[in-house]
Amino acid sequence: MGLLELIWVLLILSGLLPALKKKRLEISRRQLITRIEQEHGSRVIILIHRQETMSLFGVPLYRYIDINDSEEVIRAIHLTAPEVPIDLILHTPGGLVLAALQIARAIKKHPGKVTVYVPHYAMSGGTLIALAADEIVMDEHAVLGPVDPQIENLPAASLRKLVREKPVSEISDRAMILADVAAKAIHQVRQAVFNLLVDNYGEEKADRISNLLVEGYWTHDYPLTFEEIKAMGLRVRNNLPHSIYKLMRLFPQPVRQQPSVTYLPERREKPDSH
Repeated sequence: MGLLELIWVLLILSGLLPALKKKRLEISRRQLITRIEQEHGSRVIILIHRQETMSLFGVPLYRYIDINDSEEVIRAIHLTAPEVPIDLILHTPGGLVLAALQIARAIKKHPGKVTVYVPHYAMSGGTLIALAADEIVMDEHAVLGPVDPQIENLPAASLRKLVREKPVSEISDRAMILADVAAKAIHQVRQAVFNLLVDNYGEEKADRISNLLVEGYWTHDYPLTFEEIKAMGLRVRNNLPHSIYKLMRLFPQPVRQQPSVTYLPERREKPDSH
């Protein structure tokens, strides 16, 4: 084989290898999802958002819950018999309230048991979806977040506080309009969260939890730990199945030129003492 032919072979292989690697990853995902569904007798739905980086410019692209996600999740629910449980695996920073609420209301209406698994984090809209589940299963280090509305990147609770504490004559027309929208947004989201919780928790507890999560007691990005979620009274446990961790490894973060974390992936046990 001449040098030119060898170069062509290498070029063909370099083009085929990424496609083969992707296909192998897809097969591994399908096999593991099938195994989990057989073990749990459930439908597995995965909603994972990773930060992606453009290879040419290195510009970070952040993915969020959007309408396409809500369409796909609702389609998966429609393909699931009413009595079949649903296992929803969430890993997301949040996203559109409209899309998150569509997903949350769809899983709430599903007659079978819905369990949400949170291996790392499900913030904002992700928390909204988790609240609709019959049970939340978190890693002991995983977090959820408040669902307080944001108006033009400003906390709605803070905008409402502005018009309560500052004389109207010192508030601009724009700020007054934003505060009015903020008050409406808080009422709407609070009612939505109450409606998601009331059937499973009763009116008193649903009212208290929705008030805590919506009324701005924490900053929007505050990480609510397993212990804090449990203290609120939500149905949550922290014995996340090992298969969920394995599934997360099959949805890797796009590779950076230099990884931030490096370790040997074998389990370490305490050595026997002699």
